[in-house]
Parts: sequence; C-alpha cells; structure tokens
Amino acid sequence: MKGFCEAYTDFPKLAPLVREIGWSHNIVIMERSKDPLEREFYIRMTRKFGWSKSMLIHQIENQSYEKTLLGQTNFDKALTPGQRAQAKLAVKDEYSFDFLEMGEEHSERELERALILRIEDFLRVMGGLFAFVGSQFRLTVDDKEYFIDLLLYHRRLRCLVAIELKIGEFQPEFVGKMQFYLTALDRQVREEGEKPAIEIILCKEKNRTVVEYALHDTRKPIGVGTYHMVKHLPKELKGQLPSPDEIAKLLGEWNE
Repeated sequence: MKGFCEAYTDFPKLAPLVREIGWSHNIVIMERSKDPLEREFYIRMTRKFGWSKSMLIHQIENQSYEKTLLGQTNFDKALTPGQRAQAKLAVKDEYSFDFLEMGEEHSERELERALILRIEDFLRVMGGLFAFVGSQFRLTVDDKEYFIDLLLYHRRLRCLVAIELKIGEFQPEFVGKMQFYLTALDRQVREEGEKPAIEIILCKEKNRTVVEYALHDTRKPIGVGTYHMVKHLPKELKGQLPSPDEIAKLLGEWNE
C-alpha cells in the first residue's frame, strides 16, 4: 500500500483511473510498468477491454504499449475521427506469433494454415475484439477470382478487416493490391450499417520509411505491421516512440 501511494501521489491524472480496475491488476501494472504514460495505457486498456489479470500480464510481456504507439497506418487521413482512435488500437507495429512454434523458414500458406489451427491464440494476439470470418476469402470481379489470406471482423469498429500475409519484406506495390481488395469488400461484402473495411499487411520485415512513403497518398485505410516468432521489440525501436505530449494526446483519444 505504501508503494501504491508513492507511485500515484504525484500523478493526479492517474489517481482516479486506478479505482476503475481491480486491485490485482493495479499491482501488476505498478510492478511491471514504471513510466507514468505506460501505466496509464495499461490502466485504460484494462478498463476498456476488460482484460483479466493473465491477459494483462500477457499484454505487458508482449510490449503492447510500444507496439501500439509505433503502429504505421494512414488512418489519420483515411478514416473519420470517430473511427480513427479505435482503429489505431487495432493495428500494432509488431505481432508475436511465438505460440506457433514454427521455424524461420516457411511459406505464406504454411503460416496461414498454422494461424488457422491456432485461431484463438491468433485472435488474442490481434487484440481480442476480432472474430474470424474466413481464410482464402474469395472475391470475384468480372469473372476473375481473387483471394484474401484471412478475413476478420472487428466488433467495436463494426467493419471487416482483411489480413494479407507476406513472408518477406514489405514492398510498396502491396498497397495497390490491398486498395483493390478493400474496394471489392466494400462493394460486394460489406453489410448495411457496417463501416468501410480495413487492411492489415503483415510482413516478415519492413523499412519504416518505405512504408511511410507507400501509405502517404493512399485513400483506403491500411496498416502495416511485422510478425516474429519472438516476444520483444528490437531495442533500437524504443527510441522511435512518440514524444510524451503526443502519447498523452493519443491516450486521451483512446479513452472512449
């Protein structure tokens, strides 16, 4: 209790928040997160998504704070303010697929099949608000068939989320193909009352500058992340986090 008091006495913004989650959750956050903004993130996300204690520990160990803040999307331009904040929470910079127990050498189809076999683990890593719709989801445009690797549905955003799996490095031309898929989903599959579909491209590697340039003028909502079979972000990415003021602004947007 003494440590709890010392941890939050000088942070009036956090004091009201800690009352909104369980005591055991507070202890986990206090012991495992030392930065006030990081603590605020996990408190807000625990309240928002109803994380259990074990889920909260899993999120901290997988560095959800850093991975969410580093996410590369064009959502600021492609989505309405009402969708933007929630959508940013849906796309991380890096996803840890350590539960697959796969080697580094694998094909895209092998990765897809492995994720489907462990679909509950996959959806949990994606964020917990996704439902599985299908794999190799078929789209037909003028008698030609196209297939989306994985199609999910985000319950809070109320939109389809297409997942494209790439076992190599991100290439700018991926974006044009994904915009085509999103247009087809919106015109052929989207139900009345649903929001426009979103695309997440998951690659083995990416150059952040190349991704930034590729997304700059795109109109459809697309995010680009990487996947790894390990849990931790490279240390050099730690220095790329937004400024404290920018982080505080984002946390405010994610409050609702």
